[in-house]
Amino acid sequence: MSTPGRTEHLVLPGVLTAEQAAETVAGILAVQRADGAIPWFRGHHLDPWDHTEAAMALDAAGEHEAAARAYDWLVRHQNPDGSWYAAYADRPEGVDTTTPQDAGKESNFTAYLAVGVWHHFLATGDEGFLDRMWPAVYAAVEFVLGLQQPGGQIGWKREPDGTAVADALLTGSSSVHQALRCALAVAEHRGEPQPDWELATGALAHAIRRHPERFLDKDRYSMDWYYPVLGGALTGAEAKARIEERWEEFVVPDLGVRCVLPNPWVTGGESCELALALWATGESDRALEILRSIGHLRAPGGMYWTGYVFEDRAVWPVEQTAWTAGSLLLAVAALGGDPATTAVFGGTELPSGLSPECCG
Repeated sequence: MSTPGRTEHLVLPGVLTAEQAAETVAGILAVQRADGAIPWFRGHHLDPWDHTEAAMALDAAGEHEAAARAYDWLVRHQNPDGSWYAAYADRPEGVDTTTPQDAGKESNFTAYLAVGVWHHFLATGDEGFLDRMWPAVYAAVEFVLGLQQPGGQIGWKREPDGTAVADALLTGSSSVHQALRCALAVAEHRGEPQPDWELATGALAHAIRRHPERFLDKDRYSMDWYYPVLGGALTGAEAKARIEERWEEFVVPDLGVRCVLPNPWVTGGESCELALALWATGESDRALEILRSIGHLRAPGGMYWTGYVFEDRAVWPVEQTAWTAGSLLLAVAALGGDPATTAVFGGTELPSGLSPECCG
């Protein structure tokens, strides 16, 4: 049984009361299976990235035992090459979730374990957990770096037959950048330096900052707009300028952040991630404004609808995902000063890669 969580630092005026925060945490716990898996919602699939995000939210709420079970699930299901499949079908209780629904192996999905592991360690100080997870983190990073291209960007995935897809996604590579820095933090804490990882992280950061042509053109998607900031590759004035440049295109006042242009559809996950990126650049007031704007997505019971089509005034899709609720809790935790959450998303406490301007 999980120990009682703590939600006092998840109180944010106009966003969450203590009672609402506790209700949202309980909602995520209700989605988690007995084996530790956290699908999008019961009956839907699990993907490793969103599973990890939900686990991080549980840690931010003090539900450390439940979060640890989520990471243990990942260890049990890691492929021999260090990856995870892109999606696993939900199963009835008592049936282990082993059959992939999508047997592709995506680089950013695999890398994100490192963010969750470092976050859990910072939240708990559990050295035994870090020892147990290190082999999984190491194997995951090696799989991901096997997809790095000469220009520094990270190839999207390996197909089910093992074929590497060299095309790189800016959002995915930006997420990998954050994950590599967390993996370096784990390695540094353990006294096991990884200079090859440092070089790879520097090359990746350089590609994100200076070479947009090395990534597939997905600039219709808001994630490609803010993820270089959220993933820590862009900081300071450069980060603020990037956010400002397309604010009017993606932010819908009082409703949230569009997922993709020109669709009249705002989504909770993108809104909360933008709030995290804003917080990381020192724009806490704007972050709070964004979080308050998605109050309309809160559903009875404390979970959050994935999105809202504002031209039709309709919730769509009609689903309440654990990762949407998780992203909200993490954004609130960052604004509330939760040390583990601020460390992994603030970036200033994470190691950086070597020679970030070296790669042409």
